[in-house]
Amino acid sequence: MFVRIWRYAKRNKGIVLQFIKRETISRYKGSFLGFMWSILTPLFMLVVYTFVFGEIFQAKWNMQSNRVEFAMIVFCGITTYNIFAEVIARSPSLIIQNTNYVKKVVFPLEVFPIIATGTALVNASINYALLIVFILFVTGGLSWTVLLLPFALLPVVLFTTGLSWGLSALGVYVRDISHVIGICVQALMLLSPIFYSIDIIPDRFLWFYYANPITYFVEDMRSILIWGEIPRVNVYLIELLFAAVFFVAGLIWFRKTKQGFADVV
Repeated sequence: MFVRIWRYAKRNKGIVLQFIKRETISRYKGSFLGFMWSILTPLFMLVVYTFVFGEIFQAKWNMQSNRVEFAMIVFCGITTYNIFAEVIARSPSLIIQNTNYVKKVVFPLEVFPIIATGTALVNASINYALLIVFILFVTGGLSWTVLLLPFALLPVVLFTTGLSWGLSALGVYVRDISHVIGICVQALMLLSPIFYSIDIIPDRFLWFYYANPITYFVEDMRSILIWGEIPRVNVYLIELLFAAVFFVAGLIWFRKTKQGFADVV
């Protein structure tokens, strides 16, 4: 199955890259600074997080962390979450907004969730690069675990793309799903350990955080970028398997339902 998916992705690589480039450029088209906003925006947010959490709330992740480290931890978490949130928020309307391609028999509709994920990864890559530079500036060095960034991103990409396939197909038939997803994306940000450590969660609520895949994605990214630690291999393999199942299931659901897209849109 994965071999077939790989061949399909390779065959449509040109379409995917062209759309990602177009979406990235169109996001800043007409603005004076253009693509520079993709750098200035996360840089500004990093400064805001440092000021708000460090100076105003004087928050700490643990007894050993300082204000700047807390800001980096939050920035890393929200950058990882935004990959998921950006794609999932768009997913229910991906097909509806591209109805002109639906009735083109030769056009591979499956690429739209891949394009959405790829565009989100472009933005996240800039954020991660700024975070790495900031860590290097603050600490004076980097851990070799930074090289594990692609491996930490893999489960995020698989899970997000698979869920996007499912939601984009469902959004064609159930238009209200976009409103539900918007609420869920906002709620999940607060219900994931992004602005606080999982260590402070009361025991009776821990089951939810351990069942939440975002928890593992965020914690893995913090481990390799900020704390210089290797994620637990057994846990990583389980989340990778879980993400792969979602990836395949989402694609199967999309392909089974796409025959009716033209009749609905």
